Amino acid sequence: MTRISRRAAMALPALAIAPPLKAESPLRGGQLTFSVAAEPPTYDLHATGTFAVMHRLAPHYSTLLRYATGDYPRIVGDLAESWEVAPDYLTYTFRLHPGVRFHDGSALTSEDVKASWDRMRAPPEGVVSHKLASFTQIDRIETPDPRTVVFLMKSVNASMLDVFASPWNAIYSAARLRQDPNFPARNVMGSGPFRFVEHVAGSHWVGERFDGYFRQGQPYLDGFRAITMTPSAMVNALSGRQILAEFRGVSPVERDRIQRGLGEDALVRTDNWLALLLCTFNVERPPFNDVRVRRALNLAIDRWGGSQALSRISTMGPVGGVVRPGSELSATREEMQRWPGYRPDMASNRAEARRLLQEAGVPNLRFTLTNRSIAPYVTTGVFLIDQWRQIGVQVEHAQVELAAWYQAQGSGSFEAMVDAEAPYNDDPSTIMAKYISADRSPISRSRIIDRDLDRLFDLQREAVDPARRRALIREFEERMFDLSFSFPILWWQRILVMNRRVRNYTMSPSHMVYQSLADIWLAPG
Repeated sequence: MTRISRRAAMALPALAIAPPLKAESPLRGGQLTFSVAAEPPTYDLHATGTFAVMHRLAPHYSTLLRYATGDYPRIVGDLAESWEVAPDYLTYTFRLHPGVRFHDGSALTSEDVKASWDRMRAPPEGVVSHKLASFTQIDRIETPDPRTVVFLMKSVNASMLDVFASPWNAIYSAARLRQDPNFPARNVMGSGPFRFVEHVAGSHWVGERFDGYFRQGQPYLDGFRAITMTPSAMVNALSGRQILAEFRGVSPVERDRIQRGLGEDALVRTDNWLALLLCTFNVERPPFNDVRVRRALNLAIDRWGGSQALSRISTMGPVGGVVRPGSELSATREEMQRWPGYRPDMASNRAEARRLLQEAGVPNLRFTLTNRSIAPYVTTGVFLIDQWRQIGVQVEHAQVELAAWYQAQGSGSFEAMVDAEAPYNDDPSTIMAKYISADRSPISRSRIIDRDLDRLFDLQREAVDPARRRALIREFEERMFDLSFSFPILWWQRILVMNRRVRNYTMSPSHMVYQSLADIWLAPG
């Protein structure tokens, strides 16, 4: 197995760590109950980036590669039994496991892999490919036999194995896609460890063990039940043992409440989180088509002070740029403090912000901030509004449900937004696609078009040398902050609390990986 580079998986100091569990033999049986705080806007893993979909749908599907259980970010095969990478990194050949079946009993072959990947890289009309920018370097896909699939590249992508390991790249049935390209948006039929049973909107989602799963002996659970509930209801349910887990993350205050309720049965894990909140402006709407206004609003934000205050009450935490703080290619504190909005002299920053607003002709700026009605979005929105108030800006806080938040993003019916990115790995290309031109990336929400950013994105993606890549990422960040159309507010701290009955769940910086539930088993209650 060839690998171009591997990033270090760095973690923040743990706030509270439970003692390790002794090695045990897995037990079979039982239903895992856990909570999810939002309803899924679609069933299609290709079309979205929200945990509300991943935490329900991942158990039903397989991908080509995946991250090794307990060893993030090492990559291993999922559907792929083996693979080879050509010396020039322009050909990737995968050999699939024999005898893989979909939940309807049909065979999964290379045709299904090709159909699924073609759908992501060249979506037909009416189909959304959320991570489209990740697939532009694929030239074509060949299927010389039912168990072999070959990806031929237009150019080198230093991160391509990570792309293949994405949990979003579910393999769908080619036959179903021929009948209806949008079949996965409304139906669930994969080859994962659990088959779909039912979804009752606002209540629950149920999956049951797929006895035909290709990994012998898995899954261990009889099934799972994902219950839709608010964060406050989740805290009560987990503390009172009505559910066993929540896989996204809790605040320090919620952690303490759950620990008090569960006592010795509380298993607590902490890491820094592959998730960040952003401020995004719609650059097609005045006055946000004026770069001076955007720069002023960025300058007004005290990230260093905000990190100290918000980390005590929410999952908001480290200050960082476009890649996760502490990871191999992230900016140092010294480098960050040269960026507008990161300089420590807030009096000077805000004086410059007021000057820019005056110069732009909007000294008494008023606008609406669109935001999700869920933690930590609301807390962050309140923080931003207070920061902007200090330069004379008045902001209305419009808090909406997930579907309305996505609708505003897609339609452009917003002025400013608390935006989010939850990448599944530390690779910069995965994260930086959020900031390139909107005509290249569906997850770039500001509607910006900037070919300099596109050029720098492509150059860093092809850079095999880590030093060269790091320099290009810094150049990208400088350009991004100069334009100030979308910029990080704070990264998150991931705190998980679950009942000790839940065994063998792997903690990682991303709440999007390790959600298949195939490895989990339950100890007696």
